[in-house]
Amino acid sequence: MAQTKTCSPTCQSFKCAKNAAVYRREDVWCRWTEEACNVANCTYALCLKRRLLPRGICGETIKRKTVEKEPEQVVGSTIKLRGRALRKIGEKEVF
Repeated sequence: MAQTKTCSPTCQSFKCAKNAAVYRREDVWCRWTEEACNVANCTYALCLKRRLLPRGICGETIKRKTVEKEPEQVVGSTIKLRGRALRKIGEKEVF
């Protein structure tokens, strides 16, 4: 599995919700806290691609794990419908 990387404020997809990020030489300065921007501890850090995970981890560097489960067998249960679903399907009970 690939190494997870932390999000950096120099990323193309990074955005500060307070518009307080100022780019200075090598780092990004936060005018709101008057210190270097720290994505892991900032509540206003956003990712335009919606990939920012807790603790400032970039979601594009993580590989998903999928687990296949056996389908549960439904024995004799019915679902009762009301309203719009009933009008669309036309039956009161669906198996």
